[in-house]
Amino acid sequence: MTTTPTLRITGHVLVGPDDVRDEAWVVDGRVSFSAPTGAAARDVRTVSGWAIPGLVDAHCHVGLVATGATDAATAEDQIRTDRDTGALLLRDAGSPSDTRWIDGRPDLPRLIRAGRHIARPRRYLRGYAAEVDPGDLVAEVIEQAGRGDGWVKLVGDWIDRSVGDLAPCWPPDAARAAIDAAHAHGARVTAHCFAENSLADLARAGIDCVEHATGLTADTITLFAERGVAIVPTLVNIATFEGIAAGAEARFPTYARHMRDLHARRYDTVAAAHEAGIPIYVGTDAGGSLPHGLVADEVAELVAAGLPPRTALSAACWDARRWLGRPGLEEAAPADLVVYPEDPTADVRVLRAPDLIVLRGRAI
Repeated sequence: MTTTPTLRITGHVLVGPDDVRDEAWVVDGRVSFSAPTGAAARDVRTVSGWAIPGLVDAHCHVGLVATGATDAATAEDQIRTDRDTGALLLRDAGSPSDTRWIDGRPDLPRLIRAGRHIARPRRYLRGYAAEVDPGDLVAEVIEQAGRGDGWVKLVGDWIDRSVGDLAPCWPPDAARAAIDAAHAHGARVTAHCFAENSLADLARAGIDCVEHATGLTADTITLFAERGVAIVPTLVNIATFEGIAAGAEARFPTYARHMRDLHARRYDTVAAAHEAGIPIYVGTDAGGSLPHGLVADEVAELVAAGLPPRTALSAACWDARRWLGRPGLEEAAPADLVVYPEDPTADVRVLRAPDLIVLRGRAI
């Protein structure tokens, strides 16, 4: 990173998807819409293009690899990869690693944690989650709320080998008590859900968000819309379902068929959710088995599912920042922004090649 005392951005400064300014300044690390005076006006670098707030990956895993927790060096490589693609705000949707050291690094993106995944014993990937029985779920939710930054992550469903298919992990009363406890401790709750049959119970229990949400149907889409439950579809992850199905087919054919069906209707599911008014945000599920740096690919996947380019971009930008309680391009806000050579609201493929990334007011 290099220090940029004063940066002038001209052309198209997208304060919102429909709010464009001709000019903005980065002065002492913060956004300004007034030209600087005095010493700040003596050393100015001018950049022209299309500027937007730093992108958001609302579902990734920093410090997590396929076998579980990783070392700090690997975690740093992961988050630097995100940064270098313009993702400057990340919601870590579950990690067994302690990544608090990232908060002291001004050269790395801002990270919002959800603590560690919470799963039933032997009902999730080994080494990923805090595993508890339903009777201990509330206590574990309170523990993970203390480790997170306003979020808790449940594993809402997973394969149940006794039935050979995806099945809910938590009885409805246990889920409701856990969500109430999280809310009482100032945390929102999200859940990993691939299948259909956990969604209505979680929505009625007051959950705030569902990850993947491939099992949404007409009834649960209506319920989610009525209750304002957000979804993070992670379509770049759903693309792996065919491989998962192929690997499971010999032992669990029902599960394999189910995964293929969820994959086949993924775009229709997301399009129907969008049409119903369900809030949708961009997340890649990077970490674990997927590489980091996929935020542009996920925005493109939302467009493939039928969202207008401007709406898909906002799901990784203005709307996502508002949902997570972080500022965008506002007067005196920390300057986290990305500049592109062309209009990303017209063609999201532009997101793959930024001209300039500015993090905490410093050019990368």
